[in-house]
Amino acid sequence: MRYLQTVAVTMFAALVPFVADASSHREAPNITRLPTLDSTDVYSFMSYEPGREEFVTLIANYLPLQDPYGGPNYFALDPVGLYEIHIDNDGDARENLTFQFKFDNDLGGKRNRGLTVPAGGKDVAVPLKNIDVITAGSNNAAALNFRESYTLDVVRGDRRDKDGVYHVTDAGNGSEKFGKPYDFVGTKSFGGTIARYEAYAKQFVRTIDIPGCSIQGRVFVGQRNEPFVVNLGPVFDLVNFIPIDGDVPIAGRLFPGGIKQNAANDIIRGKNVTALALEIHKSCLVGSGNGVIGVWTSASLPQVRVLNPQPFFELPDVNAGAYTQVSRLGMPLVNELVIGLPDKDRFSASEPKDDRQFLTYVQNPTLPTLINSLFGGPVQQFLGTSLPSIAPNNFPREDLVTAFLTGLKGVNQLSKVTASEMQRLSTLIAPTAKDKQNPFGVAAGDNAGFPNGRRPGDDVVDIELRVAMGALCHLNLGLCMPNNAPVGLAPITDGAPISAADFDNAFPYLTTPIPGAR
Repeated sequence: MRYLQTVAVTMFAALVPFVADASSHREAPNITRLPTLDSTDVYSFMSYEPGREEFVTLIANYLPLQDPYGGPNYFALDPVGLYEIHIDNDGDARENLTFQFKFDNDLGGKRNRGLTVPAGGKDVAVPLKNIDVITAGSNNAAALNFRESYTLDVVRGDRRDKDGVYHVTDAGNGSEKFGKPYDFVGTKSFGGTIARYEAYAKQFVRTIDIPGCSIQGRVFVGQRNEPFVVNLGPVFDLVNFIPIDGDVPIAGRLFPGGIKQNAANDIIRGKNVTALALEIHKSCLVGSGNGVIGVWTSASLPQVRVLNPQPFFELPDVNAGAYTQVSRLGMPLVNELVIGLPDKDRFSASEPKDDRQFLTYVQNPTLPTLINSLFGGPVQQFLGTSLPSIAPNNFPREDLVTAFLTGLKGVNQLSKVTASEMQRLSTLIAPTAKDKQNPFGVAAGDNAGFPNGRRPGDDVVDIELRVAMGALCHLNLGLCMPNNAPVGLAPITDGAPISAADFDNAFPYLTTPIPGAR
């Protein structure tokens, strides 16, 4: 067994190219054309901010790979898009609650003209989104030429049932409209320091009244530093590293070059995303599902878009028709690692209740087969020996069905089990304090972590690489046997570490975005 594990380590480098799409978040062909609707990561976890342990934090990130300097038109969300976070609390793979975000963009200053300055005796509209310093505690009317706001609704039952829609309001002023902070264009625009931007952004964390929920929650929408980590660059240089810590002994010889854990391996650490974050008391989310909730996110557009041949700020196009889903995300890496290329767009447009159509991809995954086919032969030739396949042989792969479609019994499985792709979070398992969290979650004995929901500091890349090659066969779960996965214990890594220490200890947990200029 140990011999097979060490020999196979070199082949695991083949796994990493399949993870690369996850880091760029361009998980399906069609969504690459609609980046403002592209959901990048979903998080669901019991809040570990001191004093908030009875609340659930839900975060849905969109608009990937934002270069901080990407102006002058920074990263607004689509004003005709519908951004949604869905909750299944009875196990039928249908949403019982949906939180809907809709965005609106407005010019500052004069209506339809925005801010103007005198030029040659005329007031002329300026080309920039801000023309002076933006400060906390001010409406910045003379400085900010672009304002983004949103409404938040909760839908009970079918997400498209108009009779089940209720407006969430700001507990401070009763407003149904919430502000979104302007992106971090640079320190000068916010008074000279990163701390001043964060003080400005924090005023957009709002306490909310949620219809049907007697306990107030919180909401924040705004730009944050990209929380996902992955060693992206070397992947496309013919997989220019061995994905295991340190040097690897193979057949009595030392195979050098195992990757070392290093934050610099997170190639996308200098990017930003836009986060939609909610904190809601668990009593307002659970149903008949033994305290477990299923969570996924989506984004939709009206079915018809007609471009305006003479566009202006308020009307670049005309949109009509029913909302059509173009993005979907629950468990990380499923569309990237599991779903075949012909069906990726179909998966993006589908709902969990219809996931039986994708069952073959989970029960008969192609990734391990590709690894063995592409790399097994050369390694056997190198060693001058014949090895059995390193791919797990327990078909159908019930271990993957459990990981991605049903949840783990006694941890995060709903009392009614409907195989469907979503995150599953037990609200009965208390959160682990930030300084006690293990980035490998349940596999490391930290049951408050992935795959029981997902926290920002959970190392989902390493976890899912190991699961794909049969790690669950070695955990005495009755899903498969150790001999079904000869390399299931191999400590695979992309060398890009992540932990709770990389994040804040208070809502919305994700850290200050990278400024466009210092």
